[in-house]
Amino acid sequence: MTGKRAEFCWPVRVYYEDTDAAGIVYHANYLKFMERGRTEWLRALGYEQDALVAEFGVVFVIRNATLEFIAPARFNDELVVKTSILSIGRATMEFLQVVADAAGRALCSAEVRVGCVDVSRMVPRRMPPELFSRIRDGS
Repeated sequence: MTGKRAEFCWPVRVYYEDTDAAGIVYHANYLKFMERGRTEWLRALGYEQDALVAEFGVVFVIRNATLEFIAPARFNDELVVKTSILSIGRATMEFLQVVADAAGRALCSAEVRVGCVDVSRMVPRRMPPELFSRIRDGS
């Protein structure tokens, strides 16, 4: 199933620890902001990551990520991480994630491919049907 779905937004503030010697957000920290966005998106659907492990024995892992750095964020900036699903399969999802400033200007964008894996064997596994349906239907 493909097609862009509703966008989930999560606020993030830039802390001093997020910046480099030039006072801008260190490039790797955009990945951390995006991870928070996906985690909070999943939480909004009613799933905690530790509960997925306990109940279903699955975790989501990053298969690949392609980032484009557009403009810098700086200490104390208020940002928003926008997360939407580009496509969903039985064991994979592709996300579009954008970190934007308070005015809505994109600072960093990424396409992130996530796989569902069996936590004990670390091999690909289909998402549990309940989880797949909730993600697919966006409710």
